[in-house]
Amino acid sequence: MMNSLQDWPEPIVRVQSLSESGLPMIPDRYVKPLSDRPSSNRPENGDANIPIIDLTGLTDDETELSRSTMDRISSACRDWGFFQVVNHGVSPGLMDQARETWRSFFHLPMEIKQAYANSPKTYEGYGSRLGIEKGAILDWSDYYYLHYLPLTLKDYNKWPGSPDYCREVIDEYGKELVKLGGRIMKVLSINLGLNESHLQNAFGGENIGACVRVNFYPKCPQPDLTLGLSSHSDPGGLTILLPDHEVPGLQVRKDGRWLTVKPARHAFIVNIGDQIQVIFL
Repeated sequence: MMNSLQDWPEPIVRVQSLSESGLPMIPDRYVKPLSDRPSSNRPENGDANIPIIDLTGLTDDETELSRSTMDRISSACRDWGFFQVVNHGVSPGLMDQARETWRSFFHLPMEIKQAYANSPKTYEGYGSRLGIEKGAILDWSDYYYLHYLPLTLKDYNKWPGSPDYCREVIDEYGKELVKLGGRIMKVLSINLGLNESHLQNAFGGENIGACVRVNFYPKCPQPDLTLGLSSHSDPGGLTILLPDHEVPGLQVRKDGRWLTVKPARHAFIVNIGDQIQVIFL
């Protein structure tokens, strides 16, 4: 009997392995339809960027942001659905450590990474595709996915044990990001004229869910034919993204055009997800 939630429909090929093999052309499985390929047209608004907002004064206990800052967050949510935050309370050292820890993981020998290979049952672990459609066009990326909260879903056996201190770094980083997410949701609630705990409670209160996804985009010999991650909206409530500030790649759609985000140093990119939209429809 076929168990579609236990197994992938085809053998998994790691994109990093394809990249490092030196192949001159990408396999057909990664070639996107013409309508989905990256545009070669240089955008007219090349200097534009999503709003960058200073969160100085926003702590776990106090919301001491100026009215103008609250208004900028409100406008960013309404007009963009994205904004960057600086002075957000998460240590720059921890941000750098988290990024470099995951970079080190993806450069471990394949046999070590394969010990954490995921399945479509939960997607937790080391992966290279989403969905179980046989013959689907795939993205040019590998990833690692983990449940962080609630505690009933947190399984340290799925967390990588290498490099050294990897689990400790992931845990500390996750703890700080959950706190930052709570602070941001408090501001969003106040801006909507609601009790400051409204959104936090809507997403479970003390039992709120949180997950970690790390994307790895290997060098591609034909970047004009594929995408590291297909266009999408985020299905959760709030996404807090730690970008690679040396290699911009994230694009957001605004007024019918794709805009490449220019990450500020030690900033997080905040994306309002589908669930917040659903709550207020």
